[in-house]
Amino acid sequence: MSDESSSPEPLFPLHRIVEAILFASQKPVSAKELSSIFKGAAEAAKENPDIAVFAKVKAAQLQEAIQKLELEYSETGRSFEVRESAAGWQLVTRADFAPWLRQLFPENRQARLSAPAMETLAIIAYRQPITRADMEAVRGVAVDGVMQTLLDRNLVRIAGRSEIAGRPLLYETTQYFMDHFGLKNLDDLPNASELRRIALPKANPPEETPAEAQPAAEEKPAEPPTNEPELFDPQPTESELSEPPQSEPEPTEEAATEQSNPKEESQP
Repeated sequence: MSDESSSPEPLFPLHRIVEAILFASQKPVSAKELSSIFKGAAEAAKENPDIAVFAKVKAAQLQEAIQKLELEYSETGRSFEVRESAAGWQLVTRADFAPWLRQLFPENRQARLSAPAMETLAIIAYRQPITRADMEAVRGVAVDGVMQTLLDRNLVRIAGRSEIAGRPLLYETTQYFMDHFGLKNLDDLPNASELRRIALPKANPPEETPAEAQPAAEEKPAEPPTNEPELFDPQPTESELSEPPQSEPEPTEEAATEQSNPKEESQP
């Protein structure tokens, strides 16, 4: 490495230090975070040339160190590998050893996603952001229960609201989804470019008549602020006005019966 050649050979090569960092980290480490780690270590031990030599390590050097680790693990058949995701690099065990590793953590074993859940997740991944109605149009069934499962497992999140009538919620995949499936970006999905171009069924747009009628009813009260009777539609007003006469005869009839009883008692 050019930066190291001008000074005595450091105690540890760069790729071994990167390996130690990835091994100790509980989450993916990005190139920016690695640079910050090397800079902080150099500032904390300025008198140690073996540490200070990596103070200004560059992104290209870090990438080269990662490639060395990947090549070494592949050639030696190690049980772990370097996995790169959108969040950075991480040391993970290879999937081939999963049957034995599951026995270490039986209480943490999660149930697998059902086929409907995987289908819905795939639709979201390839066509995000997408509304629930469009998912149901593709699958032909309701996805309420499936969506709740995906939300609970943090594989999907709410991305906002659509601009169509009714402003339904939009859904997209999460960072955890990217890390869980080992994706650096959505272009790493299998056949991403082809599947995104395929025409899929779309949900029917909401009817415009009810949507236009509701705002009109809401805007009417603000138009005539000086005339309160005009704030309401004629039909509700007549029904409301017709209710008091119905309630009034009831006490009148009771009063009439109460008055008629003394008369009948007085007649004898």
